[in-house]
Amino acid sequence: MSIICPSVTPTTSDPHEYRDQIERIAPFAQRIQIDLMDGQFAPTRSLNPVQVWWPEGIIADIHLMFQRPIEHIETLVSLRPNLVIIHAEAEGDLLGILEHLKACGLKAGVCLLQTTQPESVRELIAAADHVLIFSGSLGRFGGTVDESQLAKIPAIKMINPNAEIGWDGGANADNVALLAKHGVDVINVGGAIQKASDPDVAYATLVSSIS
Repeated sequence: MSIICPSVTPTTSDPHEYRDQIERIAPFAQRIQIDLMDGQFAPTRSLNPVQVWWPEGIIADIHLMFQRPIEHIETLVSLRPNLVIIHAEAEGDLLGILEHLKACGLKAGVCLLQTTQPESVRELIAAADHVLIFSGSLGRFGGTVDESQLAKIPAIKMINPNAEIGWDGGANADNVALLAKHGVDVINVGGAIQKASDPDVAYATLVSSIS
C-alpha cells in the first residue's frame, strides 16, 4: 500500500527554517523525508548533516543531494535514520556506500535523476532497499510530475523485485492516486503540504486520495 511522506527541504543553512518545516508536519507525519543539499550537486545549500534532527517517534528518511556523499555517511549513520538515499549520479564508490549503510543496520536507497535510466545503474539498484524516482527540481519545492518517469518502475522491478519505490517531485492531490496506481510505494510530498494554509488538512486529503 502506498504512503504519503511529507518532505522537509530547507533551502538555506538557517536552522530556524529547518525547525519551522519540521514543526509544520510533526503533529501528523508518521514518516518524513529530509532533503539535504551541498550547493554543488544541488544548487542550494541546506543544513550541514550534523545539524539534522527529527521528533522522537517519527520515521525519518534522508535524501542526500551531495556530490561526494562518502564525506557525510558516518555522520548520517550516527543519526540512525530509517533510510539514507544517495544519488546514482554522485561521485565515489556508491555501491560501497550502499553496502556500508546496510552493514550498519540502515536501509540504503539510490535516487535516479530524470535522465538516468535504470539499466545504466543496474548494480546500484540491485543493492538498494529503496529506489527514488526524481521528477522535481533539485533542492527546491515544486516541480511537476513527469509521467514518462513512471516507465522506470517496471524496469527497476525487473532488476530488484523487492525494492521499495519512492517518488519525489510535483506530487499533489491531483496526481497522487496516479502515482500509487503505477506502483509508487512512498510518495514524497513537499510544497503541497509545506505551503498549504492548513498542512494537516492537506496531508489528510492526500492520504484520502490514495486510500
